[in-house]
Amino acid sequence: MKSLSQKITATLMATSLATVTSTALAAPIPDDAKIGGFAVGLQAYTFNRFTAFEAIEKTAQAGGKIIEFFPGHKLSAEHPEAKSDHNLSDELIEVVKAKLAKHGVRVVNYGVVAGKDEAEWRRIFEFAKKLNLYAITTEDVAQLDIIEKLVKEFDIRVAYHEHKKQPDNPKYELWDPNFVASLVKNRDPRIGACADTGHWASSGLQPLDAVRILKGRIISAHLKDRPVIGEQRPDVVLGTGVSDIKGILDELKKQGFAGNISIEYEANWDDSVPDVAQCIGFIRGWGAGY
Repeated sequence: MKSLSQKITATLMATSLATVTSTALAAPIPDDAKIGGFAVGLQAYTFNRFTAFEAIEKTAQAGGKIIEFFPGHKLSAEHPEAKSDHNLSDELIEVVKAKLAKHGVRVVNYGVVAGKDEAEWRRIFEFAKKLNLYAITTEDVAQLDIIEKLVKEFDIRVAYHEHKKQPDNPKYELWDPNFVASLVKNRDPRIGACADTGHWASSGLQPLDAVRILKGRIISAHLKDRPVIGEQRPDVVLGTGVSDIKGILDELKKQGFAGNISIEYEANWDDSVPDVAQCIGFIRGWGAGY
C-alpha cells in the first residue's frame, strides 16, 4: 500500500504530465477548412506576382479553404507600403481578417520566416497569435532554443522547411529529412517539419520516402508535383508528375497528419488559378475514395 507522501507525489506527477500533454496540443485547424480530410489551400507565394489580398481572392477562386502568408508580400493596392508580415499594424491586421472572412479563407500559417534575435522572434509569434495561426514555418536553425521557448509560451507550432540541396553550400542540411528528424527529435512536439515535396524531388529524393522518415513530426506541407526527380523543374498539376501524390496523401492520413497542406504552385505564374483548382480537385477526389 502506498504511503500518503507517495500518493501525493504520484498525483503531482500525473498532474504535471497532464499539463505537459495539454500544452503540447495547440488548437487544431477547424473542420470547415478541410477538403478530402485535410486543411487545403495555398501558400501565397503561388501568387507572388499579385498582392496578398489578390492571393486571398485567387485562393477562394481555386476552391482553397486556407492560405499561408509569406514575409515581404505586398498587402494590397489600397495599402501599397504594407506587407502581410509580422510588422503589420494591429489596425491592418483587422483589415486582413475582414478580407479573409469576406472570401471564406482562413490564414493558418506564416513563412518561411526568420528573426534576427529573440525580440523579432517574439514579434513573429505575437503576429501569429493575433491571427490565430496553426503554425509558423522557418529555416532558422541557429535560434532553435529561442524558438522552442516561444513555442511553449505562445502554444503555436513551428515547422522546419527545406529548400533543395545546395552543392556549393555543404552547411545547408535542411534539405535532408534525416537531418530535420534529428534536429527536432528531442524538442517540444509542437516543433517539426514542413514537408516540401517539390524541393525534396529537386534534391534527388523520393518525397514519399522523406514523409515516412519524418513520421509523427510533420507539422505542415508545401505540396508540389514535379515532372522528374533530381532536377529543378516547374511544377505540374498534382497527380500528373512523378512524386506519387496519392501515396503521400495516403501516408499522411496513416500518420494522422492534422496540419495544413499548402499547394505551392511554382509554374504558370501569371495565370495559375486553373492549374491550382485542378490540384485541389485531385485532393478532393482522393478524399472521396475513403
